[in-house]
Amino acid sequence: MSVTDDKILPKTFSADNIRRALNVARETLQIEADAVLALKQRISDDTGQPFARALALLLNGRGRAVVSGIGKSGHIARKIAATLASTGTPSLFIHPAEAAHGDLGMVDGNDVFIAISNSGETAELMAILPIIKRMGAPLITMTGDDDSSLAQLADVHLNVGVAKEACTLNLAPTASTTAALAMGDALAVALLDARGFREEDFARSHPGGALGRRLLTHVRDVMRSGKDIPAVGPQMSLTDALLEISGKGMGMTAVVDERFKPIGIFTDGDLRRLLSEGKDFSSCLIADVMHANPRTVGPDQLAVDAVQVMEQFRINQMLVSDADGVLVGALHIHDLTRAKVI
Repeated sequence: MSVTDDKILPKTFSADNIRRALNVARETLQIEADAVLALKQRISDDTGQPFARALALLLNGRGRAVVSGIGKSGHIARKIAATLASTGTPSLFIHPAEAAHGDLGMVDGNDVFIAISNSGETAELMAILPIIKRMGAPLITMTGDDDSSLAQLADVHLNVGVAKEACTLNLAPTASTTAALAMGDALAVALLDARGFREEDFARSHPGGALGRRLLTHVRDVMRSGKDIPAVGPQMSLTDALLEISGKGMGMTAVVDERFKPIGIFTDGDLRRLLSEGKDFSSCLIADVMHANPRTVGPDQLAVDAVQVMEQFRINQMLVSDADGVLVGALHIHDLTRAKVI
């Protein structure tokens, strides 16, 4: 669709207005991309440089990372605190104005305080930082000016200054907030790697998300057990076995020996094949038509492991056996779908 189409243009906008706005949008993205890339040059291999020292303070800290800022920097500080917390670094956000009225009680000398301000002169932060320093909490600052008041107070100062804001008036915080957010992400991910943080650790802090379900749900959590397990002996007639299949609603039955160990499986797919062959059911035993040595999964395995086996072998049902080989459960692909493992 062309930008000259009357249906998408506001009546007060011309096509030239729209083209100009699109150019400004592209320029905004370029300015912000340049601001982020410029930060890369400020992280060198020298372990004594500011970024490495900030990492060391956070890695060696005995408390939490407390992140603070106000206005647009406050929004960035909240996001950085959330990212740190979800990637293995205990963290919280504190509003500097509220901190001056009692919330400083949440901070102690074991914490590492991270103050964010583009100007480096934010009055609300300046009011509380002397108390933070008196507590003995290490102070990391992110500002756009190495000579700012905040930078001078810091144990480690991270320069997140930008050449210009993306705002055409060079006033609204745009490139500067993007740069601060990117520096926070760089810290969080570097800490994640240094701590050996794994997928399983991430899942524990995100139990409600898709990754949490995949990595925290075990077969025992979703399998059918007890009387809900379809199971018959090898000498049962196929006709009676079909009643077990219908009654348990899993589209299959396990065939078990006298110790309740699975020796075979018969599925509705097997039944369809027998029907197409014109098999006589009246004298047929389940042992004559079952698949021997069925695939099984352990109850303590991750449910996602069962999914992988099912997908690999294109099957919809699996039997669950314990360490002694005894049948303790049955699993259908629909059980995994309902549990949102897949």
